[in-house]
Amino acid sequence: MKIVIIGGVAGGATAAARIRRLDEKAEITVFERSGYISYANCGLPYYVGDVITDKNELTLQSPGGFKRRFNVDVKIHHEVTAINKERKTVSVKNLESGETFEESYDKLILATGAKPFVPDIPGAYSEKIFSIRTVEDTFEIKKYLQKKLTKSAVVVGGGFVGVEMAENLSALGIKVTLVESAKQLLSPFDSDMAAFIHAEVRRHGINLLLGKTVSAFAEKDGMLEVAIEGEKTLRTDMAVMAVGVKPETDLAEKAGLSLGIRKSIAVNERMETSEKDIYAVGDAVQIKNSVTGEDALIFLAGPANKQARIAADNICGIESRYKGAQGSSVVKVFDITAASTGINESAAKKAGIDFEKVILSPMSHAGYYPGGKVMTIKVLFEKETFRLLGAQIVGYDGVDKRIDVFATAIKAGLDARELKDIDLSYAPPYSSAKDPVNMAGFMIDNVSNGTLKQWFVEDAQNLPRDKSVTLLDTRTEGEYKRGHIEDFINIPVDSLRSRLDEIEKGKPVYVICQSGLRSYIASRILEGNGFEAYNFAGGFRFYDAVMNDKALSESQFPCGMDK
Repeated sequence: MKIVIIGGVAGGATAAARIRRLDEKAEITVFERSGYISYANCGLPYYVGDVITDKNELTLQSPGGFKRRFNVDVKIHHEVTAINKERKTVSVKNLESGETFEESYDKLILATGAKPFVPDIPGAYSEKIFSIRTVEDTFEIKKYLQKKLTKSAVVVGGGFVGVEMAENLSALGIKVTLVESAKQLLSPFDSDMAAFIHAEVRRHGINLLLGKTVSAFAEKDGMLEVAIEGEKTLRTDMAVMAVGVKPETDLAEKAGLSLGIRKSIAVNERMETSEKDIYAVGDAVQIKNSVTGEDALIFLAGPANKQARIAADNICGIESRYKGAQGSSVVKVFDITAASTGINESAAKKAGIDFEKVILSPMSHAGYYPGGKVMTIKVLFEKETFRLLGAQIVGYDGVDKRIDVFATAIKAGLDARELKDIDLSYAPPYSSAKDPVNMAGFMIDNVSNGTLKQWFVEDAQNLPRDKSVTLLDTRTEGEYKRGHIEDFINIPVDSLRSRLDEIEKGKPVYVICQSGLRSYIASRILEGNGFEAYNFAGGFRFYDAVMNDKALSESQFPCGMDK
C-alpha cells in the first residue's frame, strides 16, 4: 500500500508515524512545502523572546531522522500543486530545482493546515510587517530584531499567538502595542474573565487597544506608520500580524472535495473526505464541537494529533472514529495562567442553551501552606439537566491541573453536581482537602437545591436603589472603606446576627463580600432568619476587576511610540 501525505507538523507527521507502527511494509511519502517536517508551532513565540534559545529545539524531527526511525520518505521544499483523483496521483513541484512530477497513491492524507489571515489593508505587505506561523517566519522575525535596533512593535490580533508575541517582544525590552478589533483578548474566555488577563497585560506595560481596527500601514522616514480607525496614528519599528488563521484548502477545493464552514474540508468520523481513499486531518478540517454538536473549526495541536491517529488507523484497517473536540486550551500570560474548556457564555447563547454559572475564587493550595495564590474559576452548566458545558480559570499555580479535570468531566458526561464527588489528590503544597473542582461542585449542588441563590456582575447596575431591596456588604470595615459598590451598607458577617434588626424584613437582600464565601455564610444566616438573600458570584475582587477593566477600555487611547 502506498500512502502520500501532503503536509507535515502535527497532522502529517503523526499520521506517517502511526501508519508505520501499524504497517511495516507500507510505502509512505510526505511532501512538505517548508523546510521542516515536524516542528513545535506553539514554541515559536518563545524562540522570538529568547525563552527558547536553541533553534534546533524547535525541530521535533528532521527528514533524515524520520527516515531512519520510521522509514518514511520525507520530501521538504516540495509543494503539491494539484490532486488528480481520477488517476489517483498528485502533481508536485520541487521548490529548489523547479522540477515538476506526478506521484501516485493508494491512500492520500491532506494535512495542509491553516494559513495566517492577512486582512486587505493598504501597506500590509511591508518588509516591516511579519506573520508567525512557520519556523521560517520565526527566523525572519529574529533576523530583523537582531539586525535592527527595535524599540517598538505593534501586534495586531489578540488571540493566543498575538498575546504570546506581545509578551515575548516585551520581554526583549520592546515597547509593545497590542491592537484587537474585538472588545477583549482571547475569545474562548468570557469578557468578565478576560478582565484579569487584560489587567496582567497592562501591568507589564503593554499598550492595549481593544475594539480598535487597523486601517492602513505606511513606511515613512524609516518607521512604520499604523493607522487605527478613529485614533492617532502609531509610529513603530515593526508589526506582527496575528489576526487569526483560515483553513488552507485550495487543493481540496480545486479537486472538488466537499467543503464545510469557512471553506474547511468536510470529513466524517473516520476522517474520510467526500472522495474515496482521501483523508484529511488537522487545522484544515471541519469537526464537531463535542459540547454543542455544531460544526466547528478548532485550530489546536491536540485535536490534529488525534485526528491523524484516527485516519492512520482506518487506512490500516483498524476501525477508529473521531468524536469531536471541546477546545481545551491553556496559555501563559506573563505571570498568570489562563485556561478554558468547553463553551463560554456567548457560545452557549448562540447555541440556544439555557445555562447557569458559578464563579469562585479558591486558593491554589491549602491556605496555611506558604505560597498559595488565588485563582478565579467560572463553570457553566445547563439549567435543567445540570450537564457540564464549560469552565474557565485564570490564576497562577494549579490552573492547568484543574482545567484538565473539568475537561475530563465534560468528556465523561458528568452531571455538574458530581464534581463534588470526584476523589482528587490532596497534600498542602498542592491542593486543599476540598479541591477547587470539588468546591465548584458544592456550589452547583447548592444552586440545584436552592441553598445558593446568586446575582452577577451584569446585574449590578440594574439593582434598585429605591430602598425596595437591601444592598449589603459583609466585609470588614477596613475592606469596605478601601472600596465598595455605591449604596451598599456595611455589616461585617461576624456581626450580622447581632445586627439583624438593621435589615428590614420583607425585602430581598443582595449580599457581597471579597470572594463570595463570607457573603454566602451571610446569606445562609439571613435565610435562616426569614430573609430572602442573594449572593454575589465572584465577590468584590471579581466585580472590581471587571469594572476597572471596563473603565480602562472605554477611556483608552493610543500612546504615540515615536522614538
